[in-house]
Amino acid sequence: MQNNKASYTLSVIVITKNEQDRIAKCLDSVIAIADEIIVLDSGSTDNTVAIAKTYTDKVYVTDWPGYGPQKQRALELATCDWVLSIDADEVLTLELAQEISDKLARSPPEASFKMQWAVMLFGKRLDHGRSARYVERLFRRQGARFSDDLVHEKVILPKGKTSNLNNRLLHYSNRDFGHLLDKTSLYAFLGAQKRFKAGRYGGGLFVAALRAGWVFFQIYVLRLGLLDGGHGFLMAMIYAQYTFNKYAGVWAMRQDDKKNNVASRNNI
Repeated sequence: MQNNKASYTLSVIVITKNEQDRIAKCLDSVIAIADEIIVLDSGSTDNTVAIAKTYTDKVYVTDWPGYGPQKQRALELATCDWVLSIDADEVLTLELAQEISDKLARSPPEASFKMQWAVMLFGKRLDHGRSARYVERLFRRQGARFSDDLVHEKVILPKGKTSNLNNRLLHYSNRDFGHLLDKTSLYAFLGAQKRFKAGRYGGGLFVAALRAGWVFFQIYVLRLGLLDGGHGFLMAMIYAQYTFNKYAGVWAMRQDDKKNNVASRNNI
């Protein structure tokens, strides 16, 4: 891969925990274009840290404050002009790495670039549904920060143009079916907590079911998840279940809150 770094520098930031089976593949895909790689680990009990140290001396072990705050910590350690924030389960294809190198070497006017996911599920690449959405991963460091969200964090950038890159970002999101279920349940619970704390209740259980049905229809039909075959059907169902669990979780938290308020009044 040709690489011209004369006009730019690039920091790659990664947050990890127990990613020994995936971190090497991730870092292998970025090492040719990175001026520095920063890995922030939140207490791995496997060989993640040792593997990461074979790629960079900028490996730090810390606690876990949530996705947004943790990525902000990593961003604050970055020193280069541009930042590539990549997850341990994501891999740049050679074509995408080359595109990033070529794009940044031309001193582009953009403030950020988005990449289109290619989710890998049980040996198949998903090209449709929500799995093929664009995610913001590459941005100018100056003035950028991550939101404080505990899950589904966002990059907050100063004003500037955002463009899409052409090549796909491989996303090995799930190790197996059990991991898929565990991850979805965790994200639903964190999403419910976020909505509850913000006072965004979203209706009761019946509305939660309607939302889940709409998500399935949107992903499987409108976004053509059906073209991914059985894998696409499974992902549409998983997203629908996640949606129901998130809003059902908010409902359950409201019930607990009401019960606690009644108990508190009775004790006065």
